[in-house]
Amino acid sequence: MVNKKQAETEEISVEQRLIALYTLQQIDSQIDKIKIIRGELPLEVQDLEDEIAGLETRVSNFKLEIENLNTEIADRENSKKESETLIKKYEEQQMNVRNNREFDSLTKEIEFQKLEIQLAEKKVRESSFRIENLDTDIEEADGRLKERTVDLEAKKGELTDIVAETEKEEKDLAKKSGDNENFIENRLLTAYKRIRENARNGLAVVQVERDACGGCFNKIPPQHQLDIRMHKKIIVCEYCGRILVDSEVVKTVSEN
Repeated sequence: MVNKKQAETEEISVEQRLIALYTLQQIDSQIDKIKIIRGELPLEVQDLEDEIAGLETRVSNFKLEIENLNTEIADRENSKKESETLIKKYEEQQMNVRNNREFDSLTKEIEFQKLEIQLAEKKVRESSFRIENLDTDIEEADGRLKERTVDLEAKKGELTDIVAETEKEEKDLAKKSGDNENFIENRLLTAYKRIRENARNGLAVVQVERDACGGCFNKIPPQHQLDIRMHKKIIVCEYCGRILVDSEVVKTVSEN
Protein backbone atom coordinates (compact mmCIF):
# COMPACT_ATOMS: atom_id res chain seq x y z
CA MET A 1 0.00 0.00 0.00
CA VAL A 2 1.37 3.46 -0.93
CA ASN A 3 1.15 6.04 1.86
CA LYS A 4 0.17 9.66 1.31
CA LYS A 5 3.77 10.93 1.30
CA GLN A 6 4.86 8.26 -1.20
CA ALA A 7 1.90 9.07 -3.44
CA GLU A 8 2.73 12.76 -3.37
CA THR A 9 6.46 12.33 -3.95
CA GLU A 10 5.88 10.02 -6.88
CA GLU A 11 4.37 13.01 -8.71
CA ILE A 12 7.45 15.16 -8.05
CA SER A 13 10.09 15.25 -10.77
CA VAL A 14 13.72 14.28 -10.18
CA GLU A 15 14.71 17.90 -10.67
CA GLN A 16 12.30 18.99 -7.95
CA ARG A 17 13.66 16.30 -5.67
CA LEU A 18 17.20 17.51 -6.30
CA ILE A 19 16.14 21.06 -5.52
CA ALA A 20 14.40 19.85 -2.35
CA LEU A 21 17.48 17.84 -1.34
CA TYR A 22 19.89 20.72 -1.92
CA THR A 23 17.53 23.11 -0.12
CA LEU A 24 17.29 20.65 2.77
CA GLN A 25 21.08 20.44 2.86
CA GLN A 26 21.42 24.24 3.02
CA ILE A 27 18.89 24.44 5.85
CA ASP A 28 20.48 21.61 7.81
CA SER A 29 23.91 23.18 7.33
CA GLN A 30 22.59 26.42 8.85
CA ILE A 31 21.29 24.44 11.82
CA ASP A 32 24.72 22.79 12.11
CA LYS A 33 26.35 26.23 12.22
CA ILE A 34 24.06 27.29 15.06
CA LYS A 35 25.06 24.18 17.01
CA ILE A 36 28.72 24.95 16.33
CA ILE A 37 28.19 28.47 17.70
CA ARG A 38 26.99 26.86 20.92
CA GLY A 39 30.20 24.90 20.84
CA GLU A 40 30.93 22.53 23.66
CA LEU A 41 28.80 24.43 26.19
CA PRO A 42 26.02 21.80 26.50
CA LEU A 43 28.64 19.10 27.12
CA GLU A 44 30.51 21.33 29.57
CA VAL A 45 27.26 21.98 31.45
CA GLN A 46 26.51 18.25 31.55
CA ASP A 47 30.04 17.46 32.76
CA LEU A 48 29.76 20.06 35.51
CA GLU A 49 26.35 18.75 36.57
CA ASP A 50 27.75 15.21 36.72
CA GLU A 51 30.79 16.36 38.71
CA ILE A 52 28.59 18.30 41.17
CA ALA A 53 26.30 15.30 41.61
CA GLY A 54 29.37 13.15 42.25
CA LEU A 55 30.74 15.61 44.82
CA GLU A 56 27.38 15.83 46.58
CA THR A 57 27.21 12.04 46.78
CA ARG A 58 30.78 11.94 48.07
CA VAL A 59 30.07 14.49 50.81
CA SER A 60 26.87 12.64 51.73
CA ASN A 61 28.78 9.36 52.02
CA PHE A 62 31.47 11.03 54.16
CA LYS A 63 28.84 12.43 56.51
CA LEU A 64 27.11 9.07 56.76
CA GLU A 65 30.42 7.41 57.60
CA ILE A 66 31.08 10.02 60.31
CA GLU A 67 27.62 9.37 61.73
CA ASN A 68 28.33 5.64 61.85
CA LEU A 69 31.75 6.24 63.43
CA ASN A 70 30.22 8.48 66.12
CA THR A 71 27.70 5.75 66.87
CA GLU A 72 30.55 3.25 67.10
CA ILE A 73 32.47 5.59 69.43
CA ALA A 74 29.42 5.94 71.65
CA ASP A 75 29.03 2.15 71.75
CA ARG A 76 32.71 1.74 72.62
CA GLU A 77 32.45 4.34 75.40
CA ASN A 78 29.43 2.52 76.83
CA SER A 79 31.32 -0.77 76.59
CA LYS A 80 34.25 0.84 78.40
CA LYS A 81 31.96 2.05 81.21
CA GLU A 82 30.44 -1.42 81.54
CA SER A 83 33.92 -2.92 81.81
CA GLU A 84 34.89 -0.35 84.46
CA THR A 85 31.74 -1.20 86.41
CA LEU A 86 32.53 -4.91 86.21
CA ILE A 87 36.13 -4.34 87.34
CA LYS A 88 34.88 -2.44 90.36
CA LYS A 89 32.41 -5.23 91.09
CA TYR A 90 35.05 -7.97 90.75
CA GLU A 91 37.51 -6.05 92.94
CA GLU A 92 34.85 -5.80 95.65
CA GLN A 93 34.16 -9.52 95.33
CA GLN A 94 37.87 -10.26 95.76
CA MET A 95 37.63 -8.80 99.22
CA ASN A 96 35.24 -11.57 100.23
CA VAL A 97 36.61 -14.64 98.46
CA ARG A 98 36.84 -17.92 100.37
CA ASN A 99 39.85 -19.38 98.58
CA ASN A 100 42.64 -18.68 96.10
CA ARG A 101 40.79 -20.29 93.23
CA GLU A 102 37.95 -17.75 93.47
CA PHE A 103 40.49 -14.94 93.80
CA ASP A 104 42.39 -16.07 90.69
CA SER A 105 39.14 -16.44 88.74
CA LEU A 106 38.12 -12.88 89.58
CA THR A 107 41.62 -11.66 88.75
CA LYS A 108 41.30 -13.17 85.27
CA GLU A 109 37.92 -11.48 84.82
CA ILE A 110 39.44 -8.15 85.86
CA GLU A 111 42.32 -8.59 83.40
CA PHE A 112 39.90 -9.49 80.63
CA GLN A 113 37.81 -6.36 81.26
CA LYS A 114 40.97 -4.24 81.28
CA LEU A 115 41.84 -5.68 77.86
CA GLU A 116 38.30 -4.83 76.73
CA ILE A 117 38.84 -1.26 77.90
CA GLN A 118 42.15 -1.05 76.03
CA LEU A 119 40.50 -2.40 72.88
CA ALA A 120 37.64 0.09 73.21
CA GLU A 121 40.06 2.98 73.69
CA LYS A 122 42.08 1.84 70.65
CA LYS A 123 38.95 1.66 68.50
CA VAL A 124 37.81 5.09 69.74
CA ARG A 125 41.19 6.59 68.81
CA GLU A 126 41.06 4.99 65.36
CA SER A 127 37.51 6.19 64.75
CA SER A 128 38.34 9.69 65.99
CA PHE A 129 41.36 9.83 63.67
CA ARG A 130 39.20 8.66 60.76
CA ILE A 131 36.62 11.35 61.58
CA GLU A 132 39.34 14.02 61.51
CA ASN A 133 40.42 12.84 58.05
CA LEU A 134 36.83 12.75 56.85
CA ASP A 135 36.25 16.29 58.11
CA THR A 136 39.23 17.39 56.00
CA ASP A 137 37.88 15.49 53.00
CA ILE A 138 34.45 17.10 53.45
CA GLU A 139 36.00 20.56 53.68
CA GLU A 140 37.96 19.98 50.45
CA ALA A 141 34.92 18.50 48.66
CA ASP A 142 32.70 21.37 49.82
CA GLY A 143 35.24 23.87 48.50
CA ARG A 144 35.39 22.07 45.18
CA LEU A 145 31.60 21.87 45.13
CA LYS A 146 31.24 25.62 45.61
CA GLU A 147 33.74 26.29 42.80
CA ARG A 148 32.02 23.89 40.42
CA THR A 149 28.60 25.35 41.28
CA VAL A 150 29.83 28.85 40.41
CA ASP A 151 31.30 27.51 37.15
CA LEU A 152 28.03 25.73 36.35
CA GLU A 153 25.95 28.87 36.84
CA ALA A 154 28.33 30.80 34.56
CA LYS A 155 28.19 28.13 31.85
CA LYS A 156 24.42 27.88 32.12
CA GLY A 157 24.21 31.64 31.74
CA GLU A 158 26.36 31.54 28.61
CA LEU A 159 24.31 28.70 27.18
CA THR A 160 21.01 30.43 27.99
CA ASP A 161 22.16 33.60 26.23
CA ILE A 162 23.27 31.71 23.12
CA VAL A 163 20.09 29.61 23.04
CA ALA A 164 17.96 32.73 23.43
CA GLU A 165 19.76 34.32 20.49
CA THR A 166 19.45 31.30 18.21
CA GLU A 167 16.33 29.46 19.42
CA LYS A 168 13.81 31.20 17.16
CA GLU A 169 16.10 30.91 14.14
CA GLU A 170 16.70 27.23 14.81
CA LYS A 171 12.96 26.55 15.20
CA ASP A 172 12.21 28.32 11.93
CA LEU A 173 14.95 26.37 10.17
CA ALA A 174 13.75 23.10 11.70
CA LYS A 175 10.26 23.78 10.35
CA LYS A 176 11.65 24.55 6.91
CA SER A 177 13.70 21.36 7.09
CA GLY A 178 10.58 19.35 7.90
CA ASP A 179 8.63 21.01 5.09
CA ASN A 180 11.33 20.13 2.56
CA GLU A 181 11.43 16.53 3.76
CA ASN A 182 7.84 16.19 2.53
CA PHE A 183 9.12 16.53 -1.04
CA ILE A 184 11.53 13.63 -0.65
CA GLU A 185 10.47 9.98 -0.57
CA ASN A 186 11.34 7.99 2.53
CA ARG A 187 14.03 5.87 0.87
CA LEU A 188 15.90 8.90 -0.46
CA LEU A 189 15.45 10.83 2.78
CA THR A 190 16.86 7.92 4.78
CA ALA A 191 19.88 7.78 2.45
CA TYR A 192 20.37 11.54 2.81
CA LYS A 193 20.37 11.33 6.60
CA ARG A 194 22.71 8.36 6.60
CA ILE A 195 25.18 10.16 4.32
CA ARG A 196 24.97 13.28 6.51
CA GLU A 197 25.86 11.29 9.62
CA ASN A 198 28.97 9.84 7.99
CA ALA A 199 30.08 12.76 5.82
CA ARG A 200 32.54 15.49 6.75
CA ASN A 201 30.77 18.64 7.97
CA GLY A 202 27.42 16.89 7.54
CA LEU A 203 27.42 17.47 3.77
CA ALA A 204 25.27 14.88 1.99
CA VAL A 205 24.40 16.98 -1.09
CA VAL A 206 27.21 18.85 -2.84
CA GLN A 207 27.70 20.82 -6.03
CA VAL A 208 29.92 19.69 -8.87
CA GLU A 209 32.81 22.16 -8.97
CA ARG A 210 35.49 22.15 -11.69
CA ASP A 211 34.38 18.70 -12.85
CA ALA A 212 34.90 17.30 -9.34
CA CYS A 213 32.77 16.30 -6.36
CA GLY A 214 32.35 19.23 -3.97
CA GLY A 215 32.72 16.85 -1.05
CA CYS A 216 35.72 14.61 -1.71
CA PHE A 217 37.10 16.59 -4.73
CA ASN A 218 37.54 13.49 -6.89
CA LYS A 219 37.02 13.92 -10.62
CA ILE A 220 33.59 12.99 -11.99
CA PRO A 221 33.44 11.05 -15.30
CA PRO A 222 32.04 13.10 -18.24
CA GLN A 223 29.04 10.78 -18.64
CA HIS A 224 28.08 11.25 -14.99
CA GLN A 225 28.42 15.00 -15.36
CA LEU A 226 26.03 14.87 -18.29
CA ASP A 227 23.55 12.77 -16.25
CA ILE A 228 23.78 15.29 -13.42
CA ARG A 229 22.98 18.18 -15.78
CA MET A 230 20.04 16.26 -17.29
CA HIS A 231 18.23 16.03 -13.93
CA LYS A 232 16.72 12.70 -14.94
CA LYS A 233 18.03 10.63 -12.02
CA ILE A 234 19.79 10.99 -8.70
CA ILE A 235 23.55 10.69 -9.17
CA VAL A 236 25.93 9.99 -6.28
CA CYS A 237 29.70 10.31 -6.14
CA GLU A 238 31.24 6.92 -6.77
CA TYR A 239 34.01 7.75 -4.29
CA CYS A 240 32.26 9.26 -1.25
CA GLY A 241 28.57 8.49 -1.90
CA ARG A 242 27.39 12.10 -1.68
CA ILE A 243 24.46 13.23 -3.81
CA LEU A 244 25.64 15.47 -6.63
CA VAL A 245 23.87 18.53 -8.09
CA ASP A 246 24.86 20.97 -10.80
CA SER A 247 25.08 24.76 -10.77
CA GLU A 248 21.54 25.06 -12.18
CA VAL A 249 20.03 23.43 -9.08
CA VAL A 250 22.23 25.59 -6.85
CA LYS A 251 21.12 28.71 -8.73
CA THR A 252 17.46 27.77 -8.44
CA VAL A 253 17.74 27.25 -4.70
CA SER A 254 19.67 30.51 -4.16
CA GLU A 255 17.03 32.48 -6.09
CA ASN A 256 14.14 31.12 -4.00
